[in-house]
Amino acid sequence: MLKPYSLLAATLLSAATQAQTPTAETTAVQQTIRTFFDGMRKGDSTLVRSTLAPGAVFHVIAARPGQPTRLLAESPAAFLKAVGTPHKEVWDERITFEKVLIDANLASVWTPYEFYLGSTFSHCGYNSFQLVKLAEGWRIAHIIDTRRKDKCK
Repeated sequence: MLKPYSLLAATLLSAATQAQTPTAETTAVQQTIRTFFDGMRKGDSTLVRSTLAPGAVFHVIAARPGQPTRLLAESPAAFLKAVGTPHKEVWDERITFEKVLIDANLASVWTPYEFYLGSTFSHCGYNSFQLVKLAEGWRIAHIIDTRRKDKCK
């Protein structure tokens, strides 16, 4: 028979192990976002499009010194066209997954990033993704990000 403190220790250890191990859903959400950026790096708008939910929305928070902060809508169609149009430098957005929250068919993901044109640093900030689980799997419904040249992370 387990003593009460042994049971408590086993429960805490089990909870800690579960917290450190990504679930299959977390892994699937992260893979959708990785595929989005893989497509961007490859200049493959079809691959990027495959990660988007119908009616996906893109926003950027525009903050410039001495000016009021603005919320700007970006066109997913224009973004897909730009990705698929040949360009000299690879668009390389390097992210880390800081936080992934999932409830049923909704996921919210927070990723700090640094964006490079080829090997040249361009800007950095944070992405916030909202994903929805559809019949096809996890798809990006909304992306909003910040952009700056310094004070990354």
